[in-house]
Amino acid sequence: MKKLTALSLAAAMMLSLTACGNSDSGNAGTTDANTTNADTSADTTANTDAAADTTAAPADTSADTEGKVYVIATDTTFAPFEFENENGEMVGIDLDLLAAIAEDQGFEYELQVVGFSAAVTAMETGEADGVIAGMSITEAREELYDFSEPYYDSGVGMAVAADSDIASYEDLAGLQVAAKIATEGCTFAESIADEYGFTITQFEDSATMYQDVLSGTSAACFDDYPVLGYEISRGTALALPLDMERGSSYGFATLKGENPELVEMFNAGLANLKASGKYDEILNTYIATE
Repeated sequence: MKKLTALSLAAAMMLSLTACGNSDSGNAGTTDANTTNADTSADTTANTDAAADTTAAPADTSADTEGKVYVIATDTTFAPFEFENENGEMVGIDLDLLAAIAEDQGFEYELQVVGFSAAVTAMETGEADGVIAGMSITEAREELYDFSEPYYDSGVGMAVAADSDIASYEDLAGLQVAAKIATEGCTFAESIADEYGFTITQFEDSATMYQDVLSGTSAACFDDYPVLGYEISRGTALALPLDMERGSSYGFATLKGENPELVEMFNAGLANLKASGKYDEILNTYIATE
């Protein structure tokens, strides 16, 4: 897997909507993607034969990417999209997709594991070329960043302690709930707080937020539905009493106007992974399906 090295970046809050936002400290890692690339000298003459190969060829970006190692920033803990496994390796849907796409498209990257807020700050200050961290594609963000095609459709869920009697938003009246700073879950909670009469305490990381609910300090927490589902599948004593609220799709982001070739390669690689079945294989590794 990837060889990790130490890195720290200052955390910063993101005012626009997001899907994930956790602790802004973590391990930084260097990931050398397999640079073996498909032969790009193939004849580009259009082939109208119905049986023609539809696999997207690596984008012709050699002039921009030759010898370049992209710096890609990510979150510290946003399972199942990025997290540290029992072997101390950073894994997850985002990181496995990134590695497979880099191999497919033949580019190299260095992974910075710094937390969501710090990852966005690094991209905005030019210290990182892109961010993959369960980042929701929103209209506000599209004014600042260039996004790839969506690679996962998500939504917001409310989790309560497994033995809780809370079964609706109405049951939260007069109580405290937990949410992560600068996340879509936090934004959703804020949007209904006045209507249902609860207060919000914000946290930097998922683990502390979940513990606040388990200890009874907060009556519920709001987070991305697949993240909550994964946590429950691992044995955390939480429950999801309500259906998922429709949310945004996740995308890979670069700063507006910067590194357009990186977005192009991500899209081409993502299309190839979906066509080959590798995309479903990666998702099924982390999210159980019937």
